[in-house]
This record gives sequence, C-alpha cells and structure tokens, in this order.
Amino acid sequence: MSSSLKIVFHGDNAANFRTGLEDLLHHRHQIVSVSQGIDQAGEKEHFETADVVVGVALNTDMPTPHNMRLLQAPAAGTDGIQRNCLPSKAQLANCFGHENAIAEYVMAALLARHVPLLEADRALRQGEWHYFAGRPGALRTELGAQTLGLLGFGHIAKTLAHRAKAFGMRVVVANRSAVNSPDVDQSFSLSQLSDFMAACDAAVITLPLTDNTRSLVNAEAIDCMRPNALLVNVGRGAVIDESALHEALLKQRIGGAIIDTWYQYPNTDKAVCAPSQFDFASLANVLMTPHMSGWTEGTVQRRRQTIADNINRLSEGQPLLNLIS
Repeated sequence: MSSSLKIVFHGDNAANFRTGLEDLLHHRHQIVSVSQGIDQAGEKEHFETADVVVGVALNTDMPTPHNMRLLQAPAAGTDGIQRNCLPSKAQLANCFGHENAIAEYVMAALLARHVPLLEADRALRQGEWHYFAGRPGALRTELGAQTLGLLGFGHIAKTLAHRAKAFGMRVVVANRSAVNSPDVDQSFSLSQLSDFMAACDAAVITLPLTDNTRSLVNAEAIDCMRPNALLVNVGRGAVIDESALHEALLKQRIGGAIIDTWYQYPNTDKAVCAPSQFDFASLANVLMTPHMSGWTEGTVQRRRQTIADNINRLSEGQPLLNLIS
C-alpha cells in the first residue's frame, strides 16, 4: 500500500537534485520547488504543507512545516538544520555519495605537491629544464613515501584510506571509536590527537561540525604537526580553529594547507564574500578552493538516487535510509 506525498525542494542547493527525480520514483507525487527565502507567492503554504522537504536548512526564521514527515538533506552535513524546529513526527536523513569525488580531490591536491607537472610545463616552455633527470637539484619527493592522517573515519576517510594505500602510503587514523581496517596502519583515539597530528605528513580533516568537533583542531594540535606537514580540510571549516590555522600558516610553522571548507560563505544577502575574516588569500603556503571537492556529476546522481529511495520508502511504509537521530 502506498501513499501520495507532497515533496518540496527548498532552495538553490536542493534544486540541483530535482531534474530527473520522477524517473526514479515508484509512484506519482506532487513535487514543488520553492526559493531560498520562501518569499514568493504561494511558497510559504507549499512549505508548511509539505510531507517531504528536500533542503539543507531549517530554523526559527523559516515557516513551520507542520505536515513534514521527512526532512531529506541532499548532503552529508546537517549543521544548518536546527533539530528543535523539526515537527515531532518528522524524521531527518542525509545523503552521502560524495566520497569518491572528495578522495580524488585530496589525492590530486597531494600529488601536485610531489609531481609538479604545471610548474615543469611552464618552465620548459621558457626553455628551462629544471626537473631534467640527472640534473643537480631536480629530485622530487614521492607521495608513496608519506604518511596520510585521517581525522574521522566515515565515508570520506574510508575511501581516502583505500586510495592512499594504492599509492603505497602509510595511513593513520584518529577517531572517536575504535578502527579496524586493512587500509589503516595505526589508529589513535581523539584523546591522542596530539600524537596523531605529530605522526602525519598530511592530516586530512573529514569530520562533520558538531558541538564536540568545533575547534577540535586547535593551536595546541597544530603545534604538534611536523614543520613540513600539510593540513587538509574537506570536512567543515570550523573543525579547525580559524585563528590558530591562520597564525600557523602566517608564521610558517607548518608546511602548508589545502582548504576546501571555510568559515564564511555567500548567502542570499551577500553573493560574494571572503571565506574567512583572516587574509588567507595573501598566504603563498595555502591552496584555497570554494567548497568544490565533492561536487561532481557522480555525486549528484548518487544523492538523487538516495533522495528517491527514501521518498519511495516513505510512500510505501518502509524504514528510511541514513536517518539521523
């Protein structure tokens, strides 16, 4: 026995998953898209009467979705959703599917430090043979000789560990719970964060943002890193203390950083903004990208399928996937 649902896609992020959804649904449903501000004609009523909302935000400034049975985040992170705003009968679920894309991003960024293809290409176009085999000073380092550290061991970290082992890297993990994986050479508890940071040539932050993870990587943890080590953030910006990170990079206490997740983001009121209150853009030892690591065609396809699966399950009275308590 199935039921027809009213499904509302809220905002610009959710709109990316709207096209082609009907082809994945088992039954016909009413599907509506509303703007980010829910301020156009009729949108407030649609939001308030939705059975399913697909979106990444819910707060006290938004209309109350009285009929909501499922808030389906089309992303892994749900830190933009205030749990106390959920109706009592509503369930909250998220999506993954971004781990392959983020693993490729991290490996590409790390490889670029050891295999300087673009630099070698630019030089050779000017007649310079700086990396010519046998030339004094031309030796490069190898990624496979490095130790990759993973803070957190969820979907992203597990995929990264597998990729890293294919390159011959040593993999260490710091995680809240015990880790048992053939791809991990050594694991630490979060109480051993200083020892973990000291063991890494590149430490990758993959944790979500919660009250327990905010500023978990603080000045003390960063100070434990090796002088040439890299700090990579593809989790959430605020897991790394903003001021401590900028200070360490400014004073070159660590080798550098690769940052994809930030502290400030554009919104409906400000389409363009700096990613931090600090001037990371002036630092030569940081690679800055605009929260792009997981955003690929494959990610969207996999998440669209998860959204459809949960709508089908809700309609047919089956248990939902990826529920968050």
